[in-house]
Amino acid sequence: MKTNIGVFFGGSSVEHEVAIISAVQAMNYINRDKYNVVPVYITKQGEMYMGDDLFEIESFRDIPSLLKKCKKVVLSAENGECYLKTEGGFLKSAQKIVINLAFPIVHGTNCEDGSLQGFFETHRLAYIGPDVVSSAVGMDKAFFKTIMKEAGLPVLKGVTFRAREWFLDKEIITAKLNSEIGYPLIVKPANLGSSVGISKVNSEDDLDEAVELACSFAEKILIEPAVCNLREINCSVLGDSDECEASVLEEPFMNDEILSYEDKYMSNAKGGSKGMASVSRKCPAELDEEKATEIREISKKAFKALGASGVVRIDYLMDTADNNRVYINEINTIPGSLSFYLWEASGLKYPEMIEKLIETAYKRARTKSSSMFTIETNLLSTTKSFGTKGAKGSKF
Repeated sequence: MKTNIGVFFGGSSVEHEVAIISAVQAMNYINRDKYNVVPVYITKQGEMYMGDDLFEIESFRDIPSLLKKCKKVVLSAENGECYLKTEGGFLKSAQKIVINLAFPIVHGTNCEDGSLQGFFETHRLAYIGPDVVSSAVGMDKAFFKTIMKEAGLPVLKGVTFRAREWFLDKEIITAKLNSEIGYPLIVKPANLGSSVGISKVNSEDDLDEAVELACSFAEKILIEPAVCNLREINCSVLGDSDECEASVLEEPFMNDEILSYEDKYMSNAKGGSKGMASVSRKCPAELDEEKATEIREISKKAFKALGASGVVRIDYLMDTADNNRVYINEINTIPGSLSFYLWEASGLKYPEMIEKLIETAYKRARTKSSSMFTIETNLLSTTKSFGTKGAKGSKF
């Protein structure tokens, strides 16, 4: 009997469209001899839809028309199983669509940040990828930087503040930036990916505009020094905290001083974007073996320090003016295109990579199933009296 894998994608995120591309790519490479693939599209409003048209990227050119061909569904848990059902009852085509394993392919806030993972946890549904904690920390660049620094891994110094603090204490924060960071510097939303809302600032005159842009996307802002003699290097890691491996390295090329959203998703994409697989890049990156080995080892340490699982991509900043010194820039806990192109360059085909992801997910599920989450007792049955708050005789 085949395993039913629910591929959940889309979501309320500025990276919604990127997630669609990544998901359609992945669904085409899941082994259909072993698995039934059930696509579950999450709209920007958080509604879930299921239908065969979701397998085709062309269908998403007109989403309102697409949804008319699909069934609106909800995920429900019953007697230890999870299944999809329509709002009005069970799906007509099958009394129960059981989901044995969830495959979240989502990017950005409200999705990749642990929100969707927590949803699966409450349904006791096994899922691929990082857990709630590693997802949340990985999405927050400031928290992630703190974890990496504590693990003794190389990161740039940074200043973090919230949007309200900026508008109330702009002069104080600006003075801190001038003394601790200097110019040029990079302003970025602390919890977004895909280079959304990021600006390079060369002088204090341009600071306010850059911060306001970042604040329009996120409430928390991170500012770091800019690496002027920059090469960007990326590495993917696959596995879990017990055992993981690092891919070959890539060097993405950019059209500006920072790798933009357009560089990542709209370059070399004739006839439609191919996601991160379409980025102009050198793969493997042209680095000496010692430096490449150093970056791969740092990547595995970062992966384990975060307690990550599944496949991630870790992005580095390399300072060519400082003996090619590298700094961890950020981690993508569900990377664009799942970084399959890095693993294919490493000798692991996409279907084989997905198989490893599935095995890792079930390994975690087995471990969790052996842990105790409830105590077989009813505390309320032992109380002599109970009432609303403040009621006489209440013991609470």
